[in-house]
Amino acid sequence: MDGVNREVLKAVLRLTKNGPIDYTLVSKSARIPAQVADCSLRKLERSKLVNLKKKVLEISSKQRIEVAILALKSGSDFESICRQLKWKEFEEVSMKAFEAHNYVVKKNFRFSHREKRWEIDLVACRKPIIVSADCKHWKCNWSRAAIVNLVEKQTERTKSFADALPKLWAKLELKYWPHMKIIPIILSLQSSPFKFHRDTPIVSILQLQSFLTNMQTEIDCLTYFYKTLEPHRKQLTEYHQKSL
Repeated sequence: MDGVNREVLKAVLRLTKNGPIDYTLVSKSARIPAQVADCSLRKLERSKLVNLKKKVLEISSKQRIEVAILALKSGSDFESICRQLKWKEFEEVSMKAFEAHNYVVKKNFRFSHREKRWEIDLVACRKPIIVSADCKHWKCNWSRAAIVNLVEKQTERTKSFADALPKLWAKLELKYWPHMKIIPIILSLQSSPFKFHRDTPIVSILQLQSFLTNMQTEIDCLTYFYKTLEPHRKQLTEYHQKSL
């Protein structure tokens, strides 16, 4: 958005994590003249990205996400913006990160397989890759046992998803995908001391863009399920793990 100071966007996110604020605090937090901050805030208000009532600035979760995306488009550092968001807002930003890499994303994807209901937090599709992401918000220290448990559950969830894919063509728009690689990942708000467990990546939200950029060239180093869906061939699910 032309004319909106990038530091104002960052200050708005930083100051409104816990609710409405006195909007005169924005210029102080952004370390810019009050007139410059006021001009940017008025432009944000006209675009319905913030609500100004007298000296109070209010902003909804949806508006905060839009402000975060605007800040990223203006050149703000991905990590610094992510640090200002709440977990539910992180899920939305995660979706946007996948979409920026041309993935079609389904959130809270539910399906049935073998008389059991399953749910995957994010399913991101870009031919021939499907990323099955389990989103976790950790408020305590990571432990190896916790990571092992997370990865094993996500691997099982992703295996069931791969097996159920013939019934999910329409829902995921995979009609013209003869084969695919389905990659389970753990996506976390905080960085984990372990980057992988049995070749399944544990990716901090702050590292997501880098992970997606490099994934195409590194996919054979990751755990994935290879699925063929060609109608003239037998349907097949193969498990790939480099360390096996």
